[in-house]
Amino acid sequence: MDPIAFIHDFDLDQAPPLVIERAKMALLDLLGIAIGAENIRLSHIIQDHARDDFAGQIPLLFAHGSASATGVALAAGMRIDALDGHDGFNPSKGHIGCSLFAAILPIALEQNASGYDVLSALLMGYEFGARAAMAQHGTVCDYHTSGSWGAVTCAAAAARLMGLDRDRTRHALGIAEYHGPRSQMMRCIDDPTMVKDGSGWGAMAGVSAAKLALKGFTGAPAITVEAAPQYWADLGERWYMLEQYFKPYPVCRWAQAPIEAALSLRKNYLIHPDTITSVTITTFHESVRLATQRPKTTEQAQYSTSFPTALALIHGTIRAQDLADSALDHPEVLRLSNATTMQEDAYCNDAFPLKRYAKVDIHLTDGRRLISDWHEPKWDHTAPPTPDDISQKYHGFADDALGKHKADQIEHLVNRLDTADFSDLCALICHPIAP
Repeated sequence: MDPIAFIHDFDLDQAPPLVIERAKMALLDLLGIAIGAENIRLSHIIQDHARDDFAGQIPLLFAHGSASATGVALAAGMRIDALDGHDGFNPSKGHIGCSLFAAILPIALEQNASGYDVLSALLMGYEFGARAAMAQHGTVCDYHTSGSWGAVTCAAAAARLMGLDRDRTRHALGIAEYHGPRSQMMRCIDDPTMVKDGSGWGAMAGVSAAKLALKGFTGAPAITVEAAPQYWADLGERWYMLEQYFKPYPVCRWAQAPIEAALSLRKNYLIHPDTITSVTITTFHESVRLATQRPKTTEQAQYSTSFPTALALIHGTIRAQDLADSALDHPEVLRLSNATTMQEDAYCNDAFPLKRYAKVDIHLTDGRRLISDWHEPKWDHTAPPTPDDISQKYHGFADDALGKHKADQIEHLVNRLDTADFSDLCALICHPIAP
């Protein structure tokens, strides 16, 4: 199907029930991560910026105050991205949902969209975004953040909700592709800061592009949409919504295979952390580049491999509070992180990005050497989580922050979004967590 026609002609009824269920799981997961990011400094900085510099009347996601549609999109995208626990797509080496929902939220509020409209735009966006990502990665030499192709995806979703005609939609996509953040992902891997995956900037650029196109601003064509037909031929036939992964832990996906390998040894051999003298992680190049062993900020902790692996060996899991700025001086975690050596392997490099492999080698004080099998991250699309898994993950963030009753209300509305009023959900999520 023609991608520009797909933006407006796709209907939720065209999708199989499992695809619709997976879209609802992704939305609940995104909201859980946004709640979990409440105590991350990045969230508050960007929300202050949106309130101060993007005047408008649209309420912010889980925060005080309001901003323009572009400001709300920026703040929501960066808030979700502040805690690196949301869904992703292996071929893109990035994340569709983070910027996509951030763009949908303010436009849906402006347009008084129904829950059915929002869920349709969300699912359309995942299908469009998967192909936009692959088209850019397949035709552009540098590795850019999710915000780059995310901007084009966000423009598509905004154009749909705003009811732009085909010509203005073409221009919205072109504007977003031209103005979207072509930010270098590996720069943030080597030097982790709050810029992260560019998702908030992509959401802001996509919303702005649609609004400019509505006023007659021109920008067509979007080259990755119109000059790379090989990536778009299976629209409406292959459902990439079913090929998204989810994250059990709020850290970079590239660190999650080593975490699983370490947890397997911890469980199988009942390892006490005090007995570990050294750890060797064998994995792919990009994971080795996550090299911060003594993080000073949550961004450095989330973009590390050794530190979250040490956390997993100490605690048996990784929680958001373990990654907070104030929690990064745990002496045993730092000892194990410093005792970790990273090495890349050709087998792992050849499999990346479609597969992310790692194994862990642990030396103990009694002289034993324990070596794991090759592991992949948990909850890849080939072994996806169940709705109950995502529900439990969501409630792990939401219940303490919002209270069980409100958390249940949000989940109920998300699970029934195709028949619910989106304004009812917004009344719960466009409201500050803290008094």
